[in-house]
Amino acid sequence: MSSETERLYSIIIRPVQSEKALGMIDKQNTLTFIVDINATKQDVKKAVETLFNVKVEKVRMLITPKGEKKAYVKLAPEYKASDVAAQIGLI
Repeated sequence: MSSETERLYSIIIRPVQSEKALGMIDKQNTLTFIVDINATKQDVKKAVETLFNVKVEKVRMLITPKGEKKAYVKLAPEYKASDVAAQIGLI
């Protein structure tokens, strides 16, 4: 594995499996991840596009009260978030 691929894998820590996150998969075509605290929106977009072979429309981020950084990744309309969720074992 190249150092660039390793860097992309280190950006996304884990997917979020909450009721809200699973609802957003179907309703808003959006995936939710806990990401590295130092990651930027551009880093997250590149990581998701490269690792899951999809096109990202928008990334929104926030810091949770636990001190983790959460990223909401909205996919382009031609891609289904439910397909990616099934690929990573969320549903």
